Amino acid sequence: MKHYILPLTAFVLAGFIACGNRTQSKDTDAEDKKIVVKAPEFNADSAYRYVAEQVAFGPRVPNTDAHRKCGDYLAGKLAQLGAKVYVQDMDLASYEGKLLKCRNIIGAYNPEAKKRIALFAHWDSRPWADNDPDKANHYKPVPGANDGASGVGVLLEIARQLQQQPTALGIDLILLDAEDGGTHQEYTGNHQTESWCLGAQYWGRNPHVANYNARFGILLDMVGGKGATFYYEEYSESFARSLNRKVWKTAKELGFEGTFVKERGGMITDDHVFVNQLTHIPTIDIVAFDTQNTFFPYWHTLKDDMDCIDAATLKAVGQTVMQVIYNEK
Repeated sequence: MKHYILPLTAFVLAGFIACGNRTQSKDTDAEDKKIVVKAPEFNADSAYRYVAEQVAFGPRVPNTDAHRKCGDYLAGKLAQLGAKVYVQDMDLASYEGKLLKCRNIIGAYNPEAKKRIALFAHWDSRPWADNDPDKANHYKPVPGANDGASGVGVLLEIARQLQQQPTALGIDLILLDAEDGGTHQEYTGNHQTESWCLGAQYWGRNPHVANYNARFGILLDMVGGKGATFYYEEYSESFARSLNRKVWKTAKELGFEGTFVKERGGMITDDHVFVNQLTHIPTIDIVAFDTQNTFFPYWHTLKDDMDCIDAATLKAVGQTVMQVIYNEK
């Protein structure tokens, strides 16, 4: 039948050319009547405050007091914002074989809905500033304002909005631990990809709900930097190209085309890689990683603090994600 689709279409068009304009008009009318939901207004100042509150605990490195207190804060904040909270306590092993006390924290909205969307961010921070220009800092922990806290800050503001105005689909805000403890740059042994994103690997094999599935997932990583631009990340292109296009198209419609650039960027091993591989949920990464394969200037340095964070970037990312999820039926 495929060989005859084009000739048959041409014949039908020729036979009914007299009413072609009327048909086109009907199609246009139907398109015009398509209902677009306007998402609530994302409050960038609120998201900025959520970032600052995380950073105030200090570096969120597993096995530290700051990590424990921030984890308690995040679980409590999601509960306060109306989510059904799941906490996955995990004993994970670092690339050095060190035991890490970790936890994934999940906030579910409309938990009974079968149709769901998963939004991810990691909440830990890197144990070592091994990209710092000063070598004396290479074994000091990173504040992690942009690399970690920014994505979580956006998700907490989305949580606040979901409490006030629910979406048609269920939404899961999945805060992943132990993303940033991958192999130190100066380590002379084998640098394994699996040393990163430990919380995502655990969640992918042990989701918070049995047989969990979602229509799609969006990961937010380093989404608060001043002047940040976001490109189509290469793994995302492979796993979920159509979702990439939907998100970037939405950003343009909202006036954020200067932040969401419709060009292919680099390839990054991030939480979304393991989510895609282990769960087959099509998941993209909105991440500050450009066409030159470089991160934001203070990546994995002691200067990844609140001076890096720009409310305008948080706004562009948060409003875009909200517009996407509020228009899923």
